[in-house]
Amino acid sequence: MITTDFVPGSPCWIDIGAPDVPATAAFYGSVLGWDFQPMDPDTPEGGQYGVFKQNGKTVGGIGLLTEEGARSAWMIYFNTNDADATTAAVEQNGGKVRVAPMDADGEGRMAQYTDPQGGQFAVWQPGKTKGLEVADQPGGLCWTELYTTDSAAAKEFYGSLFGWQSQDMVLPGDGGTYSMIIPAGQPDERMHGGIMQLPTDALTLTGGRPYWHPVFAVDDCDDTVAKVTGNGGSVQMGPEDAEGVGRLAVCVDPSGADFVVLKPVPGATGA
Repeated sequence: MITTDFVPGSPCWIDIGAPDVPATAAFYGSVLGWDFQPMDPDTPEGGQYGVFKQNGKTVGGIGLLTEEGARSAWMIYFNTNDADATTAAVEQNGGKVRVAPMDADGEGRMAQYTDPQGGQFAVWQPGKTKGLEVADQPGGLCWTELYTTDSAAAKEFYGSLFGWQSQDMVLPGDGGTYSMIIPAGQPDERMHGGIMQLPTDALTLTGGRPYWHPVFAVDDCDDTVAKVTGNGGSVQMGPEDAEGVGRLAVCVDPSGADFVVLKPVPGATGA
């Protein structure tokens, strides 16, 4: 489960880069019931950045996609006590720095990276803002997932970087192995994500490059999927039942950013 009492290596923030912020905000508002709160609604620039709220609590952020040639995607941030030290460790372990550590107006310190296989991720060193205010409940982040071309290498990289512990689970029907990840020194209940190895040709959204995506808890998977397709999104997989996990679907928003919606079974861990 993902909690809001963040520890080093645990997911603590998500945001999405969107080519059309108002349209993307409207989509997630319709699908997940989020409200968009712009940074400064009185200026055109300020209206392009802001946060998503659910019942007044922050569930993520959104900003204008400005990187040349980049696709719209969700970015997952992991908690760190020292963004500069994490950056050095990323480079020492074969990763690349996309955005060097920078201060965010006293709210915290962030940096973004690419892992050795090509998956993009980020870290957040808390300042005034600790991170998400909602997690592991309907409308909130409940799991994170990495699709990669080399799960063993990914586990080694992130294990060296964050000290993650992992547990491997053999999927039914020759589905391969799914590696569930837990922050360093934490009990199994703090399991917060998984790593799945897939062939390059299965990673169609990125042209074969590994990527992270978020999983959002919902009250009704089928109803949420209907809202996705009814508001211009699409479905890559599902809805389908995963034994011991719940009912889930892999979705894509109108701008091409992927995410998963999950109706967990009671007491389930993982997606």
